Amino acid sequence: MINDMKKKLNIVILVAITGLVLYFSLRNDFSAIVNQIFNMNIWFLLIAFIFLILFWIFRSYPMYSFCKKINKDFKYGQAMQLTLRTQFFNAVTPFATGGQPYQIYYLKKCGIDYASSTGVVLENFIVYQIALVILGLISLVTNQVLHIFNRVYLLQKLIALGFVINTLVIVLMFVLAFSTKINRFLINLGINILTKFHIVKNRQEKQEEWDKNINKFHASVMSLLKDKKTFIFNIIYNFIALCCLYLIPLLVIYAMGEFNAFSPGISVVTSAYIMIIGSFVPIPGGTGGLEYGFIAFYGNFVTGSKLSAMMLVWRFITYYFGMIVGAIALNIKKVK
Repeated sequence: MINDMKKKLNIVILVAITGLVLYFSLRNDFSAIVNQIFNMNIWFLLIAFIFLILFWIFRSYPMYSFCKKINKDFKYGQAMQLTLRTQFFNAVTPFATGGQPYQIYYLKKCGIDYASSTGVVLENFIVYQIALVILGLISLVTNQVLHIFNRVYLLQKLIALGFVINTLVIVLMFVLAFSTKINRFLINLGINILTKFHIVKNRQEKQEEWDKNINKFHASVMSLLKDKKTFIFNIIYNFIALCCLYLIPLLVIYAMGEFNAFSPGISVVTSAYIMIIGSFVPIPGGTGGLEYGFIAFYGNFVTGSKLSAMMLVWRFITYYFGMIVGAIALNIKKVK
C-alpha cells in the first residue's frame, strides 16, 4: 500500500514537473518550436533511436557477463529485458533508485539467490559509475583546455558538486563491497530497529540468517572482482554505451538541418556535463535539472526555437521513450 502510494506520488510529481518544463519551453515561441519539430528529418531521428538501442545493448552486456559467472543458464535476452525494465523503474523514482531493487528481485526469479544477485547488481552499478565519472573527468579536462563553455558560476558549482557526489558513490559502493564489518553493522542496526517495533520477532535468528547472507554476498563480490579482465571490459562497454547516448543531441540537431552547430566530440563533452548535473536532482528522471542543463550548455551552440525543439525531442528519446518501452517490457511477461 505504502509503495503504491509512493509510486503514484512520484508519477504525479513527474507529470507536474514535466508540465512546467513544457510550459516554460513552449510559452514564448510555441508555433516556431512545433514547426521545427514537425519538419525534422525522419531518417536522422531514426538513427537517434538506433543509438538509444545501442546504448541499451552495450548496457546489458555487463549485467549478462556478471550473471553468467553465477548462473550458466542466464541468457543475454534476460539481461536485455532487465535493462529495459530498469529504464522504467529508474524513470519513476527519485535519484533513479527504483532500478536496483527490481534488478535483485528479477535475478532471484532467474535462479540467482538474493546475496549473489545483490553482489551482481552492486558490481554492475560500480562499472557504470566508473565509466560515468571517467567520461565526466575527460569532459572537465577538455573544457579546461579548450574553453568550450562560458563560465557561469552556478553551473560551475553544480558540475563540481555532481562530480564529487558521483565519485563518492563509487567509493561508498567499494566500501560496501569489501567491508563485511560495515555491512554487519548496518544490518544489525536495521534488525534492532525492526525488533523494537515488533516487526522482527526473533532477533538472534534474523542476525544469524543475515550473517550468512553477508558472507555469501561478500564472497560473490570478491569472486567477480577477481576477474579483472571482465571488470575492465565491462567499464569499456559502459563507456561505449554512454558515448552512444551522448551523441543523440548531435543526431537531433542534424535532423533539424544544422550540420555545423557542434561536433561529435562537443556533443559527448556537453552531454557528460548535463548528466553530471542531472545525477543529483531529487526528482524522478532528474526532470527540471536535466532540461536546465541542456538549455544552459547547448545554448552555447544553438539558440531560439531550435534549442527548445532540440531539447524536447532529445528528452523524449532519452527519457520518455525509454520509460514507455520499459513499461511495455514489464507487462509483456509480467513476473508475479
